Amino acid sequence: MTESPAYGAPEFDWSILERPSAHAMLLGQLEFSWLELRARLRTFSAPGTLGTGAWVAEWPGGADAPTPRTIAWLVAHLTEGFLERWDWTFGEHRLRRTDLDVAGEVGPAVAQLERWVDAWRAGVAGLAEDDVLTVGLSTATPVDARAPFGHLVLHMNRELVHHGAEIMALTDLYRATHAGADA
Repeated sequence: MTESPAYGAPEFDWSILERPSAHAMLLGQLEFSWLELRARLRTFSAPGTLGTGAWVAEWPGGADAPTPRTIAWLVAHLTEGFLERWDWTFGEHRLRRTDLDVAGEVGPAVAQLERWVDAWRAGVAGLAEDDVLTVGLSTATPVDARAPFGHLVLHMNRELVHHGAEIMALTDLYRATHAGADA
């Protein structure tokens, strides 16, 4: 690990993703998860948008922006990640996260997320045991193309746990602040 100039914290050692071992996969998930949390504790993500159509999801602003992650953004972010990774592993290798037609209503947004997570789960479940260590099974990103597939599965699991926990915390906070409001 090298020092991050922005935070004075270790940066992720991307080369670990090229090691075809269970130990490297576990360590890679742990180290990347800690790097993400440590950075979040110190700053916010850079702004940007994703999606096509009438709705887009805006990335939260910089450190001085008052725009936190919303449930809608978190659902869109998970959806676009699973859509792209599924397509470039099990699909036609053409869809990018920016191709997502972001749903502007809760029901359709949740249905989109369910569709792509379920497709990803089915694809992973259908693999042979040896495929976990296959390099380049997914080519969604340059890192994916150089890494044993197990690293990507662990990364997507981390994304689901990480952003799922954010969604659950936000819904809990909403319920707590609105308890009794309808009474």
